[in-house]
Amino acid sequence: MRTPVQSTRPLLTDRPALLRQRDRAMRAGFIDLFHRIAADEIHDRLAEINRTFTKPAIVTGFPLFWQAEFPDALVVTDEDELALSPGGHDLVIHALALHWAEDPVGQLVQCARALQPDGLFIGVMFGAQTLTELRAALAQAESEVTGGLSPRILPMGDVRDLGGLLGRAGLALPVADLLHQQASYRNLAHLSRDLRAMGEGNALAGRLRHSTRRDIFTAASAIMSAHYPDRDDPSRIATTFDLVFLTGWSPSETQQKPLRPGSAKHSLAEALNDIRNKT
Repeated sequence: MRTPVQSTRPLLTDRPALLRQRDRAMRAGFIDLFHRIAADEIHDRLAEINRTFTKPAIVTGFPLFWQAEFPDALVVTDEDELALSPGGHDLVIHALALHWAEDPVGQLVQCARALQPDGLFIGVMFGAQTLTELRAALAQAESEVTGGLSPRILPMGDVRDLGGLLGRAGLALPVADLLHQQASYRNLAHLSRDLRAMGEGNALAGRLRHSTRRDIFTAASAIMSAHYPDRDDPSRIATTFDLVFLTGWSPSETQQKPLRPGSAKHSLAEALNDIRNKT
C-alpha cells in the first residue's frame, strides 16, 4: 500500500472551525441572501440552455438550502474528496463553497471527472473584491492600534485567475463572469453579525485564537463610516460582495470547436469591404 504524501504547505482554512460556523449559522437563523442570488442566477442560466439535465449533482457547504432549490439533485458536502461517482452526472454545480477550498483546482478536477461527456459544470464563489472595504478598514485599524496585522478575511481569487482554473481542470469552452453586488449595513457590528449568520466568519487557520481588542473594532467602525458610506444613506456603511460564476463543459466530440488559426476562407478586410458595399 502506498503511503499518502503529506503536504508541507500551511493550511489556509481551519476546516473544523468552518464547519462549526456553518452549523451555528443554520441553527441560529441562516442568512441565505447570496445563496438565493446565486441559485436564481443559475436557474436563469440553465433555462437559456436548450437541454434537460437529468442527473444533476451539487457540491455545497449548505446542503439543506440547495436541496430545496434542486430537489432532484444529489447534494454532497465540499469535503476534500467529493462523494461523486466518475461519469455519473450530466450537471455538476459547485455552490458558494469553492472559496474555502484548500485545493480549488482539485475540487474542479473532481467535478469534471464526475461529468458525463458534454456534461455541464457551473461554479459560483465569492471573488476578489468581496469585503474589500472591511478588509481595508480592519487592516488600517489594527495597524494603528497594535502596530501589526493578523489574518481576518479570506483571500479570494480574481475572476480572470479563477477562469484559468477551468482549463487546468480539463473543462472545455470555459467562461468566467462576475456579478457585482453592493450591500448596505447600519454599522460594522451589523455587518459582522450578518457574516456570522451567513457562515462566512473568520475560519482562517492562521487567525488569532483570542478575542480581538474592542478598540480595534471601534477604530475600524470609524474608518468604515468615514471612507465607505452608503451613497444613498451616508449614515450607513457599504461593502462589496462579488459572485464569480465559472462555466465549463466536459469534452465531447459533438461540441463546437474553435477554428484552427489561418483556416478562415475570407479575410477580415474582405468582410468589412462587403459590409461597406451593401450600405
